Amino acid sequence: MTILQQIDLRIEQSSTVAIVGSSGSGKSTLLGLLAGLDTPSSGSIKLLGQELSTLSEDERASLRQQYVGFVFQSFHLLPHLTALENVLLPLSLSKNTDTTWAKQCLEQVGLAHRLHHTPKQLSGGEQQRVAIARAFACKPKILFADEPTGNLDSQTGQHIIDLLFNLNTQHGTTLVLVTHDLKLAERCQQRLTLAQGHML
Repeated sequence: MTILQQIDLRIEQSSTVAIVGSSGSGKSTLLGLLAGLDTPSSGSIKLLGQELSTLSEDERASLRQQYVGFVFQSFHLLPHLTALENVLLPLSLSKNTDTTWAKQCLEQVGLAHRLHHTPKQLSGGEQQRVAIARAFACKPKILFADEPTGNLDSQTGQHIIDLLFNLNTQHGTTLVLVTHDLKLAERCQQRLTLAQGHML
């Protein structure tokens, strides 16, 4: 089954992009392809100047580790690690064990009081915020986020949106966001609409 067809797009460095469309339109699939988490059956994808099809799985993982942050819809937190340890994990892979910075990232998402709680001790919204803190802890060049405000109340969601755009403003981080949140989409410089695997 073909999920995406005739997708042709360019995302400029330091830009903000919202990918919108109805459920099942291919938004999450496109995000995974752009981040090199999945490989296309045909076509070409370049990430930060690298043609992803020419890289091995390990090489793609190394590229993501150095330059990419990703917020998954299902969080992907390790259940036996605390919130702080989950944020520290990608930092430790790059031999950075800056606990102070990891704590600051959790503080920025309003979880300074939940550092030592494991995912099962956190609500869905709190797990989402841990995942967001983990994604921007590495100060990525590009941040992909799949429904970053989907599990959050409106006030917390607004705070997270502001944090994401501050990351873009202060560090030039490119933001590529899948969202149903119209307020979030409207703040982005570019909006891409998908419908049944096609870009409108």
